[in-house]
Amino acid sequence: MNFMATQPPSSPPAPAVQRPVPDDGGSVVLERLPQKAKPPQMYQVLMLNDDYTPMEFVIVVLQEFFSKDRETATQIMLKIHLDGKGVCGVYSRDIAATKVDQVLEAAHKAGHPLQCVSEPVE
Repeated sequence: MNFMATQPPSSPPAPAVQRPVPDDGGSVVLERLPQKAKPPQMYQVLMLNDDYTPMEFVIVVLQEFFSKDRETATQIMLKIHLDGKGVCGVYSRDIAATKVDQVLEAAHKAGHPLQCVSEPVE
């Protein structure tokens, strides 16, 4: 059994046109002020030095979680070793928190006390 339309579909009725009401002079006009959004607060991920985590492990973590090449990872590792801490990268808050969690989890699984924190960039 086939059902077919016997008439072509009709177009919807046109909406009623409203004419603007003339201004009586007592109207209040609000001026629209442009609002500019600030860029999000950025956070730097820092690794802290300890006397137990092997330098090679720190280099591997920098390569794996922060996409650093071997040379850059080695330079950051030496900065961490010599200065007590080093910046691994700068990210938005959520990404920085994720990076910190990834580093801490990897260090825990490997049995190292490596510490990693994030702090706002000033």
